[in-house]
Amino acid sequence: MKVIVVGPRGKMGKLITQIAAGREDMELIAGVAPKGRDYIGRDLGQVAMTGCDLGVPVVDDLASVIDSCDVIIDFSTKEMAMEVLDLAIASKKALVCGTTGFNAEEMQRFKDASAHIPMLYAANTSKLVNVMNKLLEVAAAAIGEEADIEILEMHDQWKKDAPSGTSKEMGEIMARTMGRELDDIAVYGRHGVSPRENGTIGYHSLRAGNIPSSHTVFFGFMGERLEITHHSYNWECFARGACDCAAYLSGKQAGFYTIKDVLNL
Repeated sequence: MKVIVVGPRGKMGKLITQIAAGREDMELIAGVAPKGRDYIGRDLGQVAMTGCDLGVPVVDDLASVIDSCDVIIDFSTKEMAMEVLDLAIASKKALVCGTTGFNAEEMQRFKDASAHIPMLYAANTSKLVNVMNKLLEVAAAAIGEEADIEILEMHDQWKKDAPSGTSKEMGEIMARTMGRELDDIAVYGRHGVSPRENGTIGYHSLRAGNIPSSHTVFFGFMGERLEITHHSYNWECFARGACDCAAYLSGKQAGFYTIKDVLNL
């Protein structure tokens, strides 16, 4: 399948490009960068540091190359992601989006797009994170009503949104399993006199150094607690997962797909 990577110089876009370049089932067509970058026009392999030229350019206009691709992989910014989404719909191209930080209205635009294109949105493309999500569903069904649930997530100092999209998804999974809406029971940090309210899910976000990603969910009881944790050592697991998501969309009809479909969870 023919692939376009949006944001090939970013931490995720660079890794996705490197991994896609080594896959026999993928052919990179172009990289798309924000306007004004000094690497526009250079070879994608040079920009993404694949170790060799790929013979395809980095451009600043997705519309100029979109007709040649089968799928777009976008891990860029909120603002750029909206532009990519509109172009994908207009050109009827499959889209994998892993950008986070969208509000409810923006997320609805991705869901609405699924009426026109194969759309796969994944806040986290790691295989093990999504296995963890399955474990959280089991735990929430068994003990969610009794436990004090707290989520601690850690990311690098450049992470813009808090809490992370992954931790929000974890909270949504547990809330839904308990028959509730996360917006009704989430508590974000505490300050001053702030006793814990029963039935809530607490969120705590750490940002420091170059921590790649770490999520721990605590189920607190009197005298004991259960912790379910995922640590990533680098971003390679997310990049490999993103490429797997793109490959999954090959030949798919329009619809809204998730990482659960890819992993058969």
